[in-house]
Amino acid sequence: MASCAECRPLVEGFGALEDLAPAPKLAAPAMERVRTRTHEELAAHPKPLPWWREVLVLMGVYVGLTALGALALTPLGLVLNSAPPGVVVGLSLLVLLTMVGGAVVALAPVRQVAWSLIGLCTAVVALSVVLGGSGLAVKGFLAGAIGCVRTHMLLSALPLLSALVMLRRSAYHPARAVAAGLSAGAVGLLLLHVHCPDGSAAHLAASHVGPWLLLGGLALLVRSRLPTYNHAP
Repeated sequence: MASCAECRPLVEGFGALEDLAPAPKLAAPAMERVRTRTHEELAAHPKPLPWWREVLVLMGVYVGLTALGALALTPLGLVLNSAPPGVVVGLSLLVLLTMVGGAVVALAPVRQVAWSLIGLCTAVVALSVVLGGSGLAVKGFLAGAIGCVRTHMLLSALPLLSALVMLRRSAYHPARAVAAGLSAGAVGLLLLHVHCPDGSAAHLAASHVGPWLLLGGLALLVRSRLPTYNHAP
């Protein structure tokens, strides 16, 4: 074989591989801890649930809380947005799509979540809400802003909490956290869009879109500090 021109490169390659240093091995106690933790997780979660079930559960929470919020705001008026009906319906569907899409992005088992996609969708929704207003200013800017920001945060508090609970079932990922926060914040955004009579661009930007974006950042901040309680492979 040493005199074979075709075999000589193969033999030399085997020699080079033998010279490589072996990969470092974990110490026995560390390996035992990893093995024990793995067995514990497999025992606690022997059969992983389909990811779409968690999305359905989260959407059920969103729909239920949206209905409760609508009932609470109905005495003020069923639909107070004075924009054209087609605009009101179209923007409502867009916000609903954001609610569903954000939950899917947050919980779907994909390897990477593109920041560019989240940024583009966020910009489209924000601009649509601001530019799709009626232009009617009902209250002073500060008085209207305080009322809507407070209402927005109250309506979105439980949806955000539910989204954070779901996020703890998987490893921390910043883009997923932001998507979950925007999805949860869409509950308050939708209810304000329908029930708020103030359609001025300044009010919509500061009091509707602003808190919605804040909830996305808040979800990122809180999730980064929460432990992950499901490590099953």
